[in-house]
Amino acid sequence: MLKGRVALVTGGSGGIGTALCRRLAAEGAVVAVHYRDRVEVADGIVAEITAGGGRAAAIPADLLVPRAAELLIDAVEERLGPVDVLVANHGLAHKAGFDEVDAGAWDETLAINLRAPYLLARRVLPGMKERAFGRILFVSSVAAFTGGIVGPHYAASKAGLHGLTHHLASRVAEAGITVNALAPALIESTDMLPGDPGYLAGVVPIGRLGRPTEVADMAITMLRNEYLTSKVIALDGGLHPR
Repeated sequence: MLKGRVALVTGGSGGIGTALCRRLAAEGAVVAVHYRDRVEVADGIVAEITAGGGRAAAIPADLLVPRAAELLIDAVEERLGPVDVLVANHGLAHKAGFDEVDAGAWDETLAINLRAPYLLARRVLPGMKERAFGRILFVSSVAAFTGGIVGPHYAASKAGLHGLTHHLASRVAEAGITVNALAPALIESTDMLPGDPGYLAGVVPIGRLGRPTEVADMAITMLRNEYLTSKVIALDGGLHPR
């Protein structure tokens, strides 16, 4: 299903991103590792994949810039080929109360967490339609359901991904393209933990934080499935049963 497919993982140099890149490579995908400033990590993942016989490339982009999304896809296509799988994982989470989030913080968060995934999807969808195959997975957050504790800007941006998922999925399903969202919560080894890890682990019913590999495992399950589309799946250790 994913063997030989070109997969772009935004935020590929982060904790969840690196796990996603490794799992996609293990499935035989050709992996584009997007990064903003962690070039050493991104290059390390590429070296690891290529040492194992796979194909990969590290490609930088500042997705705060609107034009960067299109240029990122151009760069992936030039180096690896047309994008068959888009995993929009790159995100921004600066903790702040509703009375502390000004227009600048609001716009920056939505630009990276919501606008960039939309622009990336819009850019890759025509090619996916032509090839009658595509997988789009938006990495959301349980904060989209609960409001979370990071802030209103973060919760709103992630909830927006759910609306985007449903809007796109119904319009491209007949072309062999699935669009879904994965909403993890409290995952260790990431920059998204909004507090003390020890305390946060205590509020999760399962009794611990999630692991990036568990997010990657669920992502692969969703990407493999041809019949799963327009769905938002929470991965949160029972934090928000629904």
